[in-house]
Amino acid sequence: MFVGSSTMASLRYIFMLSLGFLFVLYSVQSDAAVLGKTLKRIAKLNRNGPYMGLVIPNSFEMNPLLQSPSFQPNESLPYVDFAGRRFRLGTIEGEKVILVMTGLAMLNAGVTTQLLLALFKVKGVVHYGIAGNANPDLNIGDVTIPQFWAHTGLWNWQRYGDGPEDELPLESNGDYTRKIGYLHFADYSIDDGNKTLNTSENLLNNVWYQPEEVFPINGIPETRGHAFWVPVNSHYFALSNRLENLKLKNCINSTTCLSSPPVVKRVARGSSSSIFVDNAAYRSFIYNKFNISPIDMESAAVALVCHQQKTPFIVFRALSDLAGGGEAQSNEASIFASLAANNSVTVVVQFLKHLHSVRGAN
Repeated sequence: MFVGSSTMASLRYIFMLSLGFLFVLYSVQSDAAVLGKTLKRIAKLNRNGPYMGLVIPNSFEMNPLLQSPSFQPNESLPYVDFAGRRFRLGTIEGEKVILVMTGLAMLNAGVTTQLLLALFKVKGVVHYGIAGNANPDLNIGDVTIPQFWAHTGLWNWQRYGDGPEDELPLESNGDYTRKIGYLHFADYSIDDGNKTLNTSENLLNNVWYQPEEVFPINGIPETRGHAFWVPVNSHYFALSNRLENLKLKNCINSTTCLSSPPVVKRVARGSSSSIFVDNAAYRSFIYNKFNISPIDMESAAVALVCHQQKTPFIVFRALSDLAGGGEAQSNEASIFASLAANNSVTVVVQFLKHLHSVRGAN
């Protein structure tokens, strides 16, 4: 799509206003000299951009990439610190990158992604890490590439006595909806014989899943839209097809190996919420209800911010546990997290290699 010079100038102006606002907020708690130095560093970096932004939840997921020979730190300016985040500069397989760690859960992931996109000249975002697995056809160690992401932790919790036919509070205002569906807790009541009683009552009643409110960067201010299933970039997703025959790590050591070789698999959907899922009933519900494979605590926040900012993105999540399901390898995140993290890094490096190669050819 062709963008005119006046449009580009307007976008630059908006970007600089946003950046200036962030710096004003930051300067309240920062020394002016430090702030000025940071501003100069960011301006210098942006002159050498644009970059691919790599958004990473935790240090154990980031360290394998930092230690990889494929990552070459920027010798003159290896990092910039801002608002409690360290933005690391370098290249991976020839592609200029900025790495940033979010910390745990949706709020941290959303704030960090927004900072990345506001401060730096970023052309695309890659998010990766580990996840629980809700898909019975996948295994620990596999790396999933979902086409869509949803935040499944935004609920309207219905009062006891109301049912699916009853309107939710503020639904008539457009604040909430019954279109996506609900979880009925009574479906999971257990009797003394350990059998599910689908007809039992439960005071927890129903929770209805809700879409996020979104305010696109080029939309009318304060005019909200809604998003539940957020698609990754179609070009990135198509390119990720080249990764499905990639060989992944199978063993932690000589005595601890997976029962089946891990694979890279493109899947339909992934979901996030600020909840660590280790429950077989919920695992089964969310797979059967939404066809969700990876369950994590950050990806949907990254997806929603990129969606609002019109920035291409893709997510790679390696499966470290079965989210409460399974048998022999059930709930083994503490054992297999490091293997899964390494597998996710392997996939990310190869993706960036393919991406750089395609751009070079064009």
